Amino acid sequence: MGHWHDVVEDLKGPTRSLRDAIPEAWKGFGAMHKGAMSEGELPVAMKEVIALVLAVAQQCDGCIAYHARGAVRHGATPGQVAEALGVALLMMGGPATVYGPRAWAAYNEYLEG
Repeated sequence: MGHWHDVVEDLKGPTRSLRDAIPEAWKGFGAMHKGAMSEGELPVAMKEVIALVLAVAQQCDGCIAYHARGAVRHGATPGQVAEALGVALLMMGGPATVYGPRAWAAYNEYLEG
């Protein structure tokens, strides 16, 4: 399918294993995720775009893959994602010239299916 799909696929087994090893901690993270990413004053699509920009800031390829997928699934437009990545470039400088394009590629890979 593509690199970013592979990133998510490669994380499935280790994620499942760690979740099984620390079920209470994982449950707590899941509850926090549900609360933070639920529909509210900000639509979920915008929350996914924010998370994608934060993934760029943290230089986390797994986070980029998951939140690029989430942004597409919840209807974030290419323009919204591009502008948000522009803010990442403003705030981060050089590292965003590497991780911003990664996020853009991930978003477009999921957008294409």
